[in-house]
Amino acid sequence: MDLNVYQLIWFALWGLLWAMYFMLDGFDLGSGILHIFLGKNDTERRIIINTLGPVWDGNEVWLVTAGGATFAAFPTTYAYMFSWLYTPLLIILFALICRGVSFEFRSKIDKEKWKNFWDIVITISSFVATLLFGVAFGNIFMGLPIDSNGYHGNLFTLLNAYGLLTGLLFLLLFLLHGSLWLSIKTTNDLSLRAKNLSKKLWIFLLIIAVIFLIGTYFYTDLYNNYFKKPIWFIVPLIAVISLIFIRIAMIKCYVTAFFSSCLTILTVVFTGITGLFPNMIPSSISPEYSLTIYNSSSSLYTLKVMTIVIIIFVPIILIYQIWNYIVFSKPVTKEDIINSKGEAY
Repeated sequence: MDLNVYQLIWFALWGLLWAMYFMLDGFDLGSGILHIFLGKNDTERRIIINTLGPVWDGNEVWLVTAGGATFAAFPTTYAYMFSWLYTPLLIILFALICRGVSFEFRSKIDKEKWKNFWDIVITISSFVATLLFGVAFGNIFMGLPIDSNGYHGNLFTLLNAYGLLTGLLFLLLFLLHGSLWLSIKTTNDLSLRAKNLSKKLWIFLLIIAVIFLIGTYFYTDLYNNYFKKPIWFIVPLIAVISLIFIRIAMIKCYVTAFFSSCLTILTVVFTGITGLFPNMIPSSISPEYSLTIYNSSSSLYTLKVMTIVIIIFVPIILIYQIWNYIVFSKPVTKEDIINSKGEAY
């Protein structure tokens, strides 16, 4: 295979890695935001956090993998992206660090004020990371003001209407994803509250999704690829169908609703990725300044080696994570928290 084929393969893999990260970390970011509101007391909050304990750090492996793949496969894009979007990406990094620290520190001192402080940190850090991920990708979809002199923008220019709309879309996607996760991973009143909340969140998500699709037409060029090759409309169509099916599945089975939410997030991300092709970071000033898979990729040899590596190690990661989810598949109950004798989160 020649270089162009490997560039296409790695663009698809790049999109898949980001989609996998948002699908997996999405529910624990959403649960992190919700736990202070759904958990009415310390025990319920510990239950919520304990549903995430065995999986949250494993989910973030996909963020490292996505970032590493960007660095290795498209080093020019990686260099400029982390230079131009340095401030929001640094804030996201700090938010994720604070969230991880909060999970570990919350149970170290058995005092109400101490636990309440870390509960607030979990909620705020999860919210900030979710919103800024959406803002960052919204601006990439729209295109950054870049030309031969570099990037002409800052953190505040990223907080534009479409960027914030995408951030709100990510926020509602993750909140719904998190509430569905808690619906199946908790019991009794806590599970019932999560189920009731998920029904309300679905309505808001549907409204914002419609506004996002309309806004995307006016603010971005993502639809150009779809108009050129209408067959690709299958991607957003699946996203729409899976979003609608979430609400249908809530009638009988929240497990099915959760997996439908997983598919929704995957296809929403790929809707944007498909529309971007072949751009990695489009220029809003002129297409000639856009970073594409062709002008920012690594050499043929590097892409070949990376392909071999990912064929070997990604299945191992998937097998481990599937096994981990199976082992910890049962809902977390109040009795689990009491029997933990303070050793859990």
